Amino acid sequence: MVKKFLYKVLELQEKFLRFRLSKTIGVKNVSKRKRHYSDNCVLDLTTMADAEKQELEDKITNILKTYDYNPERILKYIKSQGTQVIFLKDAKKLLNPIFENEGFIYPAKGMKALYLSIAVNRTFALKTKEMFILSKGEINKYYFIYHFYNWFAFKNDIAGMDCESQELLKKYLFSDSDTKELQLAEIFKLKDAIKQDKASLEFVINLCRNYDGAKQALEKMKNEGSVNL
Repeated sequence: MVKKFLYKVLELQEKFLRFRLSKTIGVKNVSKRKRHYSDNCVLDLTTMADAEKQELEDKITNILKTYDYNPERILKYIKSQGTQVIFLKDAKKLLNPIFENEGFIYPAKGMKALYLSIAVNRTFALKTKEMFILSKGEINKYYFIYHFYNWFAFKNDIAGMDCESQELLKKYLFSDSDTKELQLAEIFKLKDAIKQDKASLEFVINLCRNYDGAKQALEKMKNEGSVNL
């Protein structure tokens, strides 16, 4: 009875602190991860994050195996999940003005969304959903899987894969902007974005090691570019 009471008090304290923190940094905590207390043991958030990562990658691996790692077949699966897939004659040229690489494109708002809606869908819109934009022709398997990993993580609401976090990653990855200007909430978002980008790259690299020609595939990824290669 005493233990249950103490655990209840700890839970209430945690809720109160989360409320205070959300008020301080001006953002709600939307993470699905929580700290649990049970039988004098504390399950650390890092442990839960690692378990979440493993579960995510197991699901991704199962899908890739189901479709024999074939980009064309996987793209049909992506379309079945409600994501638009677009093939263009020269996707890279079209995406350069908005500093995007071909592959998975996050939802956009404002002028970026307007540009995409006009250039891709021939419509006028200030908001676009997530989409895949690729050049016509052969698709590099490993480059594509990197983007598929990010898409799947985004669809599963993994921390760091939301639009705001990814915009922060692009901003501070390709510029000399001072991170001292960031608010606490933005720092956490940027940290999560970096962690998830690292995870997606490690997943692809580990996958490459299981196939012949892995070195050539990695070189092609570097030459064609990605968010941080």
